[in-house]
Amino acid sequence: MGGKSCGSSVSPGGLSKDNARFLLLAALIVLYLLGGAAVFSALELAHERQAKQRWEGRLANFSRRHNLSRDELRGFLRLYEEATAAGVRVDSARPRWDFTGAFYFVGTVVSTIGFGMTTPATVGGKIFLIFYGLIGCASTILFFNLFLERLITVIAYVMKRCRQRQLQRSGTLAQESLKELRKAEEDSLAGWKPSVYYVMLILCVASLFISCCASTMYTFTEGWSFFDSLYFCFVAFSTIGFGDLVSSQNAQYGYQTVYRLANFLVILMGVCCIYSLFNVISILIKQSVNWILRKMEGGCCQLYQRRLFRARRNAVVPGSVQNRCNISIDTDGVLDSDMDGRRLSGEMISMNDFLAANKVSLAILQKQLSETANGGPHQPSTLSQDSEFSGGIGALAIMNNRLAETSGDR
Repeated sequence: MGGKSCGSSVSPGGLSKDNARFLLLAALIVLYLLGGAAVFSALELAHERQAKQRWEGRLANFSRRHNLSRDELRGFLRLYEEATAAGVRVDSARPRWDFTGAFYFVGTVVSTIGFGMTTPATVGGKIFLIFYGLIGCASTILFFNLFLERLITVIAYVMKRCRQRQLQRSGTLAQESLKELRKAEEDSLAGWKPSVYYVMLILCVASLFISCCASTMYTFTEGWSFFDSLYFCFVAFSTIGFGDLVSSQNAQYGYQTVYRLANFLVILMGVCCIYSLFNVISILIKQSVNWILRKMEGGCCQLYQRRLFRARRNAVVPGSVQNRCNISIDTDGVLDSDMDGRRLSGEMISMNDFLAANKVSLAILQKQLSETANGGPHQPSTLSQDSEFSGGIGALAIMNNRLAETSGDR
């Protein structure tokens, strides 16, 4: 009557699974940030100090050579920094706020790249940016989600066709007649689902191919090294956008119109592919967090059994406690209690085998991939055309399913 069962929806510490997952992921992100800060500090701090010493030496030499005081020279450099913020540079560069420069700027805004080499300096421009970015960023995120849905649909369709041909070559399908052949294909492929790991591999290859092609273009056009170009591609495609390297900023290029169009298309395709890859990787990260929670719940379950055994040394441990701690791969994870009114498909995972558990826990996405490739099934909707975004897969579908589930519970 007192303790909670190990298979309930309450994790160690009395937290719900959603809250436990959120707190665990937050803790892992903090550890990840601390580790990254330590690595970058070790790599970059010495170089920063050396660069500062070289600059101080050059500043002192220039001040002595031209008989200028340090304060006068620093004041002049501050004026140059202000001019640089407005778009003035030592080297010749294209105007930042002509139509092509402004179009490049709004592209970095709505894509959330935000290089920072161009920023509005007027009050009117800053106010307009707030409202423009609010609608533009939301629309672009919607576009990325729809792109992700259609990209994975195409990948699932191609993988399904490859599977069909593999079965045909192996002679698994009947060859009596065309009608019987199609029926045999449907029966053989009814339970087949494309692997999420294959989808991630395809997205990795596509992203790497686009990055290498873009890096080659930037190497010959911008004069960067191939490694710097590859670095710029990741920073731009992932929408990090440091702004230390920015393409299409020189005043003149060979085949200038063609290059600027190619630069726009390359960045667009790269951002879409990397965004899709991030969403697929995030699913694997979620399963890793679930696996850690299952390990923690397993330890809690064993501790509960030991305490129960100590309290009742001469009694047999009730079978209900053991049954509730069992893991079922066929049922997608832990057998929930009757009090748990719903089950989230992505939250169940086996404690015995992490790799096998990943495949089981990702079954819902694999099912969606297969159903999308087959053209169905679709959930009925009473909103007709207005609710066509409610189905599908990817980040948009996960959000829609979560909102529908929450509203249904309440």
